[in-house]
Amino acid sequence: MNNDFVNKNEWALILGGSSGLGLASAKKLALHGMNIIIVHRNRKSEMNQIEADFIKIKETGVGFLSLNIDLLKPEKRMEAIAKIANIIDEGRIKTIVHSVAKGNLKPMIDATHVLKNDDFHLTIDAMAISLYDWVTLVFKAALFAEDARVISFTSEGNTKAWKNYAAVSAAKVVLEAITRSIALEFAPYGIKANCLQPGAVDTQSLRMIPGHEQIMEHSLKRNPFNRITTPEDVANVVYLLCREEASWINGCVIPVNGGEHLN
Repeated sequence: MNNDFVNKNEWALILGGSSGLGLASAKKLALHGMNIIIVHRNRKSEMNQIEADFIKIKETGVGFLSLNIDLLKPEKRMEAIAKIANIIDEGRIKTIVHSVAKGNLKPMIDATHVLKNDDFHLTIDAMAISLYDWVTLVFKAALFAEDARVISFTSEGNTKAWKNYAAVSAAKVVLEAITRSIALEFAPYGIKANCLQPGAVDTQSLRMIPGHEQIMEHSLKRNPFNRITTPEDVANVVYLLCREEASWINGCVIPVNGGEHLN
């Protein structure tokens, strides 16, 4: 095990890190010595499993902070930044991992509850614009490391139309555009930004999509390795992008799917 981040007082800020890709990324980075901050929003009924996962992260010996807040509210973001600045002291944010999955999965027609204008706004704000909100807050607070990484998660829905996925698809396109612009405009300050595009991953977020079984089945058939992508597959690439050797990768959308996109 490479202790890439041990004794460097570097922190990962994981937005939406209580499950799925965000949690897997937190666990992977902690194993390599990076301190972890997880911002999430969960009900009390969900906290037993979440706390058990958080304990596993703490057992690696890294610094750890979890904030169960609505990360979309400006006042909560400001409070969180103040707490983070106090906790990390002389440390710096090495990476922001954006794994926010809060959106509307509704059909456009032929249903009692169809997609409306407000549904697009809520989904795009949560799953895309929130990345910019947090990056700019961390930047203004001078909390970024000299060589920092911003990592977001997109999907094949950025170019393909799936039923009930219109709002999330729009959000992914916006997320990629924002990530590219961060890569360009924040580059003079040592900040690199990239999107990872995993294949179908069996997470809570995927299971919320109507017809998710067919999506996973289709992915399995297309994949050269005859298996779907796991959260750990994605977390491995998050770790690779945080290493010093990845400092020249910037402004990319990177498939993480074992070659599934080839078919």
